[in-house]
Amino acid sequence: MPSLLEALEQKYGEADSDASPDEASEGISVAIFVPCKSPRALVPALLVLNDCDIATAGEKDALVAKCSNVEELDLAKNKLDQWTEVFGILEHMPRLKFVNLSFNVLSSPIEVSLDKRWEELRNLVLNSTYVNWESVRKILEHLPSLEELHLSLNDYNNVALHNTSSSCACTENKNDNCECHSSALEKKHSVIRILHFTGNLVQDWKEVSKLGYAFPNLESLVVAECPIKSLDIAAEAKECPNKNYERSESSPESSSRSESPHDAFRSLKILNLNSTHLSSWDEIERLARFPALQCVRLQGCPLGEGNEYTEHERRQLLIARLPNVKTLNGGGVISAEEREDAERAFIRYYMDKPESDRPERYFELVQIHGKLDSLVNVDLRPEKRVKITFTCGSNSEVKSVGIYRTVSDLKTRLETFAGFPASKMRLFYVDQDLRDIQGPELMRFASKQLFSYNIRSGDEIIIVRKMENKRRTHSESNITEKQERAMYNL
Repeated sequence: MPSLLEALEQKYGEADSDASPDEASEGISVAIFVPCKSPRALVPALLVLNDCDIATAGEKDALVAKCSNVEELDLAKNKLDQWTEVFGILEHMPRLKFVNLSFNVLSSPIEVSLDKRWEELRNLVLNSTYVNWESVRKILEHLPSLEELHLSLNDYNNVALHNTSSSCACTENKNDNCECHSSALEKKHSVIRILHFTGNLVQDWKEVSKLGYAFPNLESLVVAECPIKSLDIAAEAKECPNKNYERSESSPESSSRSESPHDAFRSLKILNLNSTHLSSWDEIERLARFPALQCVRLQGCPLGEGNEYTEHERRQLLIARLPNVKTLNGGGVISAEEREDAERAFIRYYMDKPESDRPERYFELVQIHGKLDSLVNVDLRPEKRVKITFTCGSNSEVKSVGIYRTVSDLKTRLETFAGFPASKMRLFYVDQDLRDIQGPELMRFASKQLFSYNIRSGDEIIIVRKMENKRRTHSESNITEKQERAMYNL
């Protein structure tokens, strides 16, 4: 397997500074600008060597010459499995700002003593490296400016960023469920603001909270695809209800009350809970109490799934329960109009339910919007069948007829009632509301459907027989509808 240096030479080539001039060119004077370094010896500031089977660093001096200006390094999907080789690479790149080591199996402990600090490194990606927590702690000690950390897909089922050697009251009392998370932290990394923790095995929010205590200024947390079932802290007694959903700014280390889900996340603005196992609306009530939370993602959760809610109704119920959240599931900013509609829909949804089933948020919104009337369920779909009075001479009968039937088809079906064939028939439509204003309307177009007349139940259709006249002249064939109605005494 190649070293990093060999991979560089393979990708960018070796400098050939000792090449002799061509024999044919002797005696010809040519002026050529020669840079101090061969272009092939220069490594770009953004260095990407994915899937190159790199396992080692390579010769030290050559790496220093080639890589001293590298600022972004991507070594994902290689064969690095020893931290000694990783640090052997990184120590020759003092200007690094971004490092991606994803999909290199780095589960072995860090055995090398580190003296170097990477002051400019801002972003570290360790996805699917299976790096253990002890190694994470050691690495963070040497990255004082780190702002973004990726620890996804590492199969973590707990969080161990605390100093296990430190003692506390719980240790002395042999309490295995130690809650002294703050005092046990070896160091708080206040610079880290973005943490990706997707696809790990952590189930308890108590473990996730340890991340918040380790990174007290965390602003964005992604725990998507983690099997988290609840935001409740198992060891806490009973949450103190905050009826007005005010953002509590009390110290999370206060011993006067039990621990709450949001205590560890006082600065958190963005939280991604996509594809977790949250299934209760109580979890949304807890999210509403996070002090600084503005953006939430909850797609793919079993929360409100099934036939009980449409996607629109589910969004409304979420918005109404999260009064301080500005963006939901990555959409645009929630407008004042959408929020008000959601809160009113929330009131109407619960107003017909037993009082014991109504959440606390319902009563808060009733104080804001008042008690609302139920919406009238108006069906605006047109009737498919209407009841029409058919009149032919002295006979009159009410029949049900489909509104999508054509005039021609209607004539055929009226032959038995009228007593003469459809070809001899004239139909006149009488609107019940316009009977005295415009009178009967000749239904002259055979392919026209009944609904196009705005036909309704209670209207009338008059059937008359065509008059048996001799052949009409040109002037007689152009008579108006009013004149034709007069011919039939309508």
